[in-house]
Amino acid sequence: MRAFLRPLFGRRARPRWIHLILGGALAMPYVLVGAVVVGPVTGSTEVFSSIALQLASFALGLPLAAVSSLFPLTRPLESAAVRWLCGVDGALLADGPARGRAAKGRTALWFTLHLGVGGIVAGMSLALPPFAAVLIVLPLAAGLRDTRLGLPDVFEHTWALALAPVAGVASLLALAGCAAGAGALLARWAPALLGPTPEDRLAAAEARAADLAVRNRLARELHDSVGHALSAVTLQASAARRVLGTDPEFVREALAAIEETTRRTVGELDAVLGVLRDGDAPGTAPAPTLAADLDGLLRRTRAAGPTVTATIGAPLESLPPVLSREAYRIVQEGLTNALKHAGERVTVTVRVEPRAGHLEITVENPLTAPPAARPGGGHGLTGIESRTRLLGGTARAGPADGTWRLRVRLPLTPPSAAPGPPGPRHPLEEPS
Repeated sequence: MRAFLRPLFGRRARPRWIHLILGGALAMPYVLVGAVVVGPVTGSTEVFSSIALQLASFALGLPLAAVSSLFPLTRPLESAAVRWLCGVDGALLADGPARGRAAKGRTALWFTLHLGVGGIVAGMSLALPPFAAVLIVLPLAAGLRDTRLGLPDVFEHTWALALAPVAGVASLLALAGCAAGAGALLARWAPALLGPTPEDRLAAAEARAADLAVRNRLARELHDSVGHALSAVTLQASAARRVLGTDPEFVREALAAIEETTRRTVGELDAVLGVLRDGDAPGTAPAPTLAADLDGLLRRTRAAGPTVTATIGAPLESLPPVLSREAYRIVQEGLTNALKHAGERVTVTVRVEPRAGHLEITVENPLTAPPAARPGGGHGLTGIESRTRLLGGTARAGPADGTWRLRVRLPLTPPSAAPGPPGPRHPLEEPS
């Protein structure tokens, strides 16, 4: 018995029945508009006293419902109702407004079906239960036969009275069966009529790609700023500890560099977290650039122990802001790799020079161990490659003449302003 009643009154059937009744409720304004037209056309003032005129009003209101479904909010609202009440997987439904004629046509067809089938089931749900209740209690309440309920004369016979409760129960089961069947059909048709179109999938893919690009950019910023700061602070603290009793002046310089590095990094971290939190970071520290902080970057790196020689070939203030910011991160990552993999007491050479319409960045440090024996291999060079490619430049890294050399060429004109495709991509080797 339970197996028979579950499809009619189970947890899935009940919400679908509610979904159909909501469709009938939505159909009522259109039926009223249809009645306003049907009444004068037929010359009748009692439209709702005639089943035929009610059906005519209902049929006239459905095309109006199809036209009104062209509003942008129709598909998102219908998709949400189908997801919650019909148990359809949300991945099979589109969330945004319908784009294109085909999607709008399918949305109009779905809305018309929902209101049409829902109106019929809602009407049955209003009419059949009271009628079934009368039939069920009719044998026990003989007085009902003498009232003005409009019962057929057949109920004057004893056999008809005996079968009346059976007919009442059967009508309720028929109502539940119609509601369950209609709900199941609408749930099956919903993905086809409310599902995403190729345009919707393309828009979703573009949104995911844009979100991924933002996440990757923020990940690069965190890696470059925080990673460099941690490497520099670790080496500065290590060097200060070793000479704590013999070179107090160096210890003071190292501690001052640690303080400056951490303070600046906290500001950059606040800026990145502000973007993650609010989509914008008003009032936070601006991203560092070559013009604003290259000297400070070199000074903080020298405080960790290595000798850093720098050659600057042009006024850095004249560089475009985007180029200056990304070039700063590239130099920062090159110095971080030198600190990680070459040690403290080495000489690092940095050159930032414009040549033939490009900004050339070179960072060199001695090779102090075979590449296979060296630790490391993080995401730094991958980040350099990504930054370089986005700016339309080229990047190479690897051993050369006993040194580890990072060489980057960036066009002085940003790719968005320069015609033609970006420069070729050169894969970077792992740091040694």
